[in-house]
Amino acid sequence: MNYQEALTYLQDLTKFGFNFGLGRIEELLNRLGNPHKKLKVVHVGGTNGKGSTTAFISGILQAAGYRVGVFTSPHLHSYTERYTINNVTISEEAMARYIVFLKPYLDKMVEDGYEHPTEFEVCTALAFQYFYDQKVDYVVLEVGLGGAIDSTNVVVPLVSVITNVAMDHMDYLGHSIREIAEVKAGIIKLNGLAVTAVQDPEALEVISRTARERNARLIEVYKEARWEITDSSVWGQTFNLNTSNRTYKNVRISLLGQHQIVNAVTAIVTVEALETLGVQIGQDAVENGMASVKWPARLEIMQRQPMVIIDGAHNVHGAKSLRNALQEVFSYDKLILVFGMLGDKEREKVVAELAPLAAKVVITRPNSPRAGQWDKVAEEVKKYVNDVRVIEDIHQAVDTAVKIAEPGDLVCITGSLYMVAEAREYFLKK
Repeated sequence: MNYQEALTYLQDLTKFGFNFGLGRIEELLNRLGNPHKKLKVVHVGGTNGKGSTTAFISGILQAAGYRVGVFTSPHLHSYTERYTINNVTISEEAMARYIVFLKPYLDKMVEDGYEHPTEFEVCTALAFQYFYDQKVDYVVLEVGLGGAIDSTNVVVPLVSVITNVAMDHMDYLGHSIREIAEVKAGIIKLNGLAVTAVQDPEALEVISRTARERNARLIEVYKEARWEITDSSVWGQTFNLNTSNRTYKNVRISLLGQHQIVNAVTAIVTVEALETLGVQIGQDAVENGMASVKWPARLEIMQRQPMVIIDGAHNVHGAKSLRNALQEVFSYDKLILVFGMLGDKEREKVVAELAPLAAKVVITRPNSPRAGQWDKVAEEVKKYVNDVRVIEDIHQAVDTAVKIAEPGDLVCITGSLYMVAEAREYFLKK
């Protein structure tokens, strides 16, 4: 089985859909010899900021000299992006080899009367086996969806991290902040250690109660740390930080937007928590690791004349962060928005956050079966903007936006990660 054949096999497993529960993944991992139990893991959950926080934690650990495996999802351009060791993605050949390795175990499970593991469960098992075989020192593991019954939640991590709680994936996680927080808090383990940057009082109450019930130590970022931004521009940001352990001066990150400062601080508080467990890191590694981190499709500048940025703000919380960044970080004459969202998202609320800033909007179709009536969002946008164009092909939509932009304008491409990924490919190929 070559890579393309392996990929076709893996993608075909999406027919099993979102089938929550830990029974299948636990059975599969048990048959593999439980590689996840032999790994030192930092588990990162939350509604937004999981990927960036994961990248910051990994960057710091690498700067301290460790070999760090990272598992994230979804990918932008290739499944191989989900698996990295010290920022190097798994090769296509190795990924195909692992899928070939796993297939007999999957077939035997079905033969023995178990449900077939889902695509994401297979991806998760592949990650554990790969990182175990590669003898990484630490794994930074991003939750796929939710927390409690996500297939990554089979680990007993050194630290569980919950970045924030907001409304997203309501069909699966619940229709209130409290319900979603209950699911997110599921990654807190008995007698464990947890870090959270959650501010919403209702969500924080749920997380705090869960930590108490499980006798876990909970570190609240907004109580543990005080910070101030000393510089913020399209070239990056610097901030000063005081924690109960250290004082950091002019820590530099390349990621844009104040929300990324919060993610960076959350990562620093997390690695300081790791130090209390005996992990050797140090202040230099924190500062050097921060500066090295890049995370694509998050306020990422794709070209500068005219300025084009892409951002995967696919829910209301993300849209608010993007709106703040558009107002605080960027200077421009007119904003041209390229926008495409999945049908199961709160599109009206996202439009209400972003459309009032725009002079022109190009509506396009995310490349996903969940796109739904993607063009209907134009009616919502027209409440705020007169110049609205509907172009189904993503590359054509982006091309149009860039062509109608004048030198001082800003083009912002946002919405579904599926759409943003295709737009990013357009610029990378150029």
